[in-house]
Amino acid sequence: MNTPVPSATATDPTTLSLREALAFLDDRIAGRVLIPGDPGWDEARSAWNLAIDQRPAAVVIAADAADVARTVRTAKGLGLAVAPQATGHNAGPLAARDGLADAILLRTHELRGVEVDAESRIARVEAGAQWGDVVAAVAPLGLTALAGSSHDVGVVGYTLGGGISWLARSHGVAANHVVAIDVVTADGMARRVDAEHDAELFWALRGGGGDFGVVTALEFRLFDVPALSAGMLLWSIERTADVMAAWSAWTADLPASVTSLVRALRLPPMPELPPFLSGRSLVVVEVAMQEDPARVDELLAPLRALAPEVDTVHPQNSDELLQLHMDPPQPTPGYGDGMLLAELPPAAIRAFVDEAGPDSSSALLSAEIRHLGAMMRPGVARAAASAQGRPEPGVTAGIDAGYLVFGVGIAMPGNADALAESLGRLLARVEPWRAGTDYLNFAEHSRLPERFFGDDLERLRAVKQAVDPTKVIRSNHPVG
Repeated sequence: MNTPVPSATATDPTTLSLREALAFLDDRIAGRVLIPGDPGWDEARSAWNLAIDQRPAAVVIAADAADVARTVRTAKGLGLAVAPQATGHNAGPLAARDGLADAILLRTHELRGVEVDAESRIARVEAGAQWGDVVAAVAPLGLTALAGSSHDVGVVGYTLGGGISWLARSHGVAANHVVAIDVVTADGMARRVDAEHDAELFWALRGGGGDFGVVTALEFRLFDVPALSAGMLLWSIERTADVMAAWSAWTADLPASVTSLVRALRLPPMPELPPFLSGRSLVVVEVAMQEDPARVDELLAPLRALAPEVDTVHPQNSDELLQLHMDPPQPTPGYGDGMLLAELPPAAIRAFVDEAGPDSSSALLSAEIRHLGAMMRPGVARAAASAQGRPEPGVTAGIDAGYLVFGVGIAMPGNADALAESLGRLLARVEPWRAGTDYLNFAEHSRLPERFFGDDLERLRAVKQAVDPTKVIRSNHPVG
């Protein structure tokens, strides 16, 4: 900031004007405060999705947990909200409501620390850590984290929403394996919560999203995965109907050791892509299989019988999984949304192919269906936690659906309507098989909180009322 700092006698920022109070804060944190017009303002307020326009009252770039606490206390005194954000994934619902005009956007992306206790198989990560940071720290120790699908996905936001990894069908959602959370609540106080301390807040944070405080650190379990093969099977998009029908039937009897998805891809010509991908329209099956190579071959036989043009499935270490889904390696303008499906009968596959296959006019870059189930079922996850002597899972113990649909396109000048129409048609066609709930991390547009939390919503709202009665903390999907 360029505003002069108030005199040393002005010790109470709540008695100052907004500009003076922010200058007061800027002088007392290790990080920095930016307001509109400051150098670096546009970069600081940007979400990962560059199509999202965030316009907060100010941005605080925190350098440590103490900065987080000071920012929350200052915002509360000024009557402002605080919107915590690390990478800025899934920021659309947050920005759409009011542009954050009455909020401080609290960026935690510089807090990237990762500590690993290999003996206890516990990782402790700071608020801005990304999955690439974690995997780089744990892989040399022969350990695996329940990571997201890309290196630059933020660990905290992903986990607070539940967290679907490539090992999800065997291990459940990532939130189930959190053992402790450091959080600054709306009173500006730092708390360490776990199953014995602030148990209700601990329950709410594990899958309830970021509405209850600013998480400054997470501790979670790591795993030994002795056998892993992963990769993709690829065909021309003209094979979409056959491949998707075969994949759907294949998923009916898979063991929990296999997590997979199928998607239609329409890739633009891009020099960074290999020739077999660049500028092509394809149907792709991606798999992660915790089995020895012989069993992998046995399980994959029905899909390989369709003669894929490319087959990259091979034994690998778990750190390679970050490249499997081929997510963009840097912030990108996009438009997308998701939906959970209770089941995937042949009629649902036909509806999906009609809107995403070779004869559609879809403007989407990717339209995918992920296989859920097994340890992702809430009841199964709760039973497993009890049998293993682990604490009660959080509010998102699992996902009560069989499949997840997600469509996304790259937003460019002139194609906004085409993207919205293509995504709308896709989701409308599979609506008859929609599950009774939605999944927080794949809902990129606002939903009623009942859609995420069902009968647990009132319990969540009681937690919110207890820790943040004036709604200082603001998330992309508030509990109300």
